[in-house]
Amino acid sequence: MQQGEFERGLSYRAAECGWALIVAFFSGLALWDSFERGAGWSGGPQSGFFPAQMAGILLVASIFIFFQGLRRPPGVLVTWLQLRRVAQVLIPLTFYILAIEYVGVYVASAFFIAGFMVAFGSFRWWAVLLSGLLIPLVTFWVFELQFKVPLPKGPLEAWLGY
Repeated sequence: MQQGEFERGLSYRAAECGWALIVAFFSGLALWDSFERGAGWSGGPQSGFFPAQMAGILLVASIFIFFQGLRRPPGVLVTWLQLRRVAQVLIPLTFYILAIEYVGVYVASAFFIAGFMVAFGSFRWWAVLLSGLLIPLVTFWVFELQFKVPLPKGPLEAWLGY
């Protein structure tokens, strides 16, 4: 990149205004739901009273942040390349968390660790295989057998009797 040339990416203004709109949307949903449940005070707080108060505060704050974002001078918060790197971690992490529900934390961790080692490192195949197997096994030994802390298990652990 040459001097004087601006980097391209997500601007502060877009990030603040976009996030404020998202928070305002969910605040509006929470307010609507709270008033459906009853957000008044008749002989004491109704079930939607406290959520309505919190949603109202969030809505006011999001409106303030939105207009503050509009006044912000132009500038790049994060470049597209940086966002791509974050997505390279965030998307597999999301699948890992979803996989825990179906295959358990140990099997999901084995694939997650091995996948990251293959994708982002220049490790030998046996190091990937050993790390993918040994780290979940040590974790299982520590949490399940030593500390007696049950973590989410899947069909493999059930097949092995745990």
